[in-house]
Amino acid sequence: MRATPDNRANTAKLTVKLTAKPLTQATFAPYGDVIELSEQREHFSINYGLTERYHALAAIDTRDQNGKGIISIFRSTPKALPLYLDCMERHALGSQAFFPLSGRPYLVVVAAAGEFDETKLQAFMVRPDQGVNYHKGTWHHYCLALEQSSDFLVIDRQGEGNNCDQVNLTNNILINF
Repeated sequence: MRATPDNRANTAKLTVKLTAKPLTQATFAPYGDVIELSEQREHFSINYGLTERYHALAAIDTRDQNGKGIISIFRSTPKALPLYLDCMERHALGSQAFFPLSGRPYLVVVAAAGEFDETKLQAFMVRPDQGVNYHKGTWHHYCLALEQSSDFLVIDRQGEGNNCDQVNLTNNILINF
């Protein structure tokens, strides 16, 4: 991986280690939805029995200030290792869903909606067959591809108003995975 300045530890900051845990519906519920095929989710047969529909895996919320839902593809390049975080963002006017297209695991780092609290960050290791839908206002790091550049199908909001707030982290957050 290529070195980037934002991955180097800043000695004036305290380094905090954050360990990524497996992503599950239960552990991720405060931040959003897990998009995955699961027998525990509502599903039923369609198309003359040739297709199984896993229904309503995430609710897309884009209506604030005349927003509309859009679909994009993001190509994410991995950060250099060791992996340090430097910022977080949130989208106060709409949810944002990511589903991997490249068949590789990736990382998700989140904090609860509301006033940002750096001490409450949670990291999740996400399987290549899982996506996430961040609830409106959930703090999250941008896409964290791991091994090589990875593509993500993204469903989010386009419309009036400022829909991206960012904060710089005060500590060096080192991710263990």
